[in-house]
Amino acid sequence: MKIKVDYTRCTGCKLCEVACSLQHTGTVNPWRSRIRVFITEEYCLPVIAGPYTEAACNSKGVRVIDGREFDECVLCRASCPVKPIFKEPDTQIPLKCDFCGEPPDPQCIRWCATEALTLVDE
Repeated sequence: MKIKVDYTRCTGCKLCEVACSLQHTGTVNPWRSRIRVFITEEYCLPVIAGPYTEAACNSKGVRVIDGREFDECVLCRASCPVKPIFKEPDTQIPLKCDFCGEPPDPQCIRWCATEALTLVDE
């Protein structure tokens, strides 16, 4: 299973960050969330920290997605076991997506009103 991200549907509301932090810490604290939404003038890009996204470190070039260029390191760094992008603020322990438990019940998907996040079988 993976969480598929459709950045073209993301509005940048950050409800996914709120839902994730509530699920894992019982408080609203996006710095403890396993998902972050990066917002620019052109797009909103949800990035999930965990082993459930593609993170093959075999090229450090530029990837073109729908006519936009992205640095490949930026796209996969959240899943990188060597350089995790999200860390618990107090302990510096890497934060990784765990699908909100077993059975999987990702709160980021549940609260995403635009369906920018979906759970897919590989």
